[in-house]
Formats: sequence, structure tokens, C-alpha cells
Amino acid sequence: MDVLVIDIGGSTIKVAVAKDGTQFDSSPDLRPEDLVKTVLGVAGDWQYDVISIGFPGKVTAEGPAAEPGNLGTGWVGFDYEHALGKPVRVINDALMQAVGAYEGGRMLFLGLGTGVGSALVTERVAVPLELGDLPYRDSILTDSLGRDALERDGLDRWRRTVLEVAPSLRRACLADYLVLGGGNAARVDPLPPDTRRGGNDDAIVGGTRLWREIVEPHDRQPSRFWRVMP
Repeated sequence: MDVLVIDIGGSTIKVAVAKDGTQFDSSPDLRPEDLVKTVLGVAGDWQYDVISIGFPGKVTAEGPAAEPGNLGTGWVGFDYEHALGKPVRVINDALMQAVGAYEGGRMLFLGLGTGVGSALVTERVAVPLELGDLPYRDSILTDSLGRDALERDGLDRWRRTVLEVAPSLRRACLADYLVLGGGNAARVDPLPPDTRRGGNDDAIVGGTRLWREIVEPHDRQPSRFWRVMP
């Protein structure tokens, strides 16, 4: 089964099937109709059977549950399968990256991009988090770790904040290791203890893995399949 993966970011949108892909600019007024038009244009000759979409916001079993803060409107209630002409699965973009980055054990994912994405994965159960909403200093964590904070505070102060906060979050989630993803993860140097950077293809791997889900009884040994929780 070939999976077309669409990773929607605040600055860029990645579209890929396996190792073949491309990207184009996102924008604050991007609507789902615009996304569909561009995706069908760039992927028109590609062969794929199903589609995974990483969405920058809260997602339920019915799809996006709230309009994203860094894109246009119309995402909630949009019929993605009808517009794209294939079966579609939509999950939070940080969760999709986390699924792709997972290498066993209990992993905390922290996405450092336009905002702050987060997810916890353990025994192939993937749970979205909103750690960016945690109180921090006089505001919330996103206001100290997001792109605006990096531009406002400068690289050195932003790095110090990451090194201060990341280990505490990992310990609070009882995670064996932390993965830093997103466009600004490469700016974190040195890395905190028990931390690695995510790869550029994590979202593509995660979107492909979404089509290997199965429900299993809780009293059996975990299988090699995924359970993705909204």
C-alpha cells in the first residue's frame, strides 16, 4: 500500500510518497481548498492508495476540532476524502512526527517550530499532548519556546530555556528519552541528557505507519501494530 503523506506546517508543507517528495510554502491565510489544489497539482502523477495528513492543531476521530492559529479558516468539517479522492487519516502533526521518530520504550516528543508540539509514545500507543499550554514564567511554555520567542529573546536565551525545560518535561512524563523535532530542533546545542534530534523524514514515516493500526486487548503482549489515540 502506497501512502501519500501531507505534513502541514506553519512555514512549509511537505508532501511525499516514501522517499519521493516535495514541499511548498505555507501561509497565514492558507485554506484547505488551497492545500488540496496544490497537493493534487504536485502529486498528480504519483501513485498512492491512501493519504495521511498531519494537522497543526487539535484533532478528533472526526478530523480537525479547531481552526489552526497559523493558517486560514475552513479546516473544521472539511471533507478531505471527497476533495482528495482517496481514503484519508488526519492526526495532529506533532503526533505524526512522534510516531515516525519512535524507537521503542517510552518516548516524549517535543516539536520546536512555529509553536510547540508534543506527544507521548509508549509500546506503540501514541498520545497527543499540549505541553505548550503549561504555565511557565508569566505566560505559557509556547511563549518561551516557539518561533516568536526565538526571534524576540535571541538564540542564546532560547537555548537556555530549552535546556532548562526539556529535562523536566521528560522526567515528568517518565520518558526513557526525548526527541526534539520541528524546524528549530537543529538550533539546540548541546542537546539535553537522554535526548536526540528527530529526522527530516519522521513525519513521512509516521504518516505511513498510520495505515498499520489494529485494536488489541489490553491483557495481551503489545503487537507490532499501532494504536493512535485522538
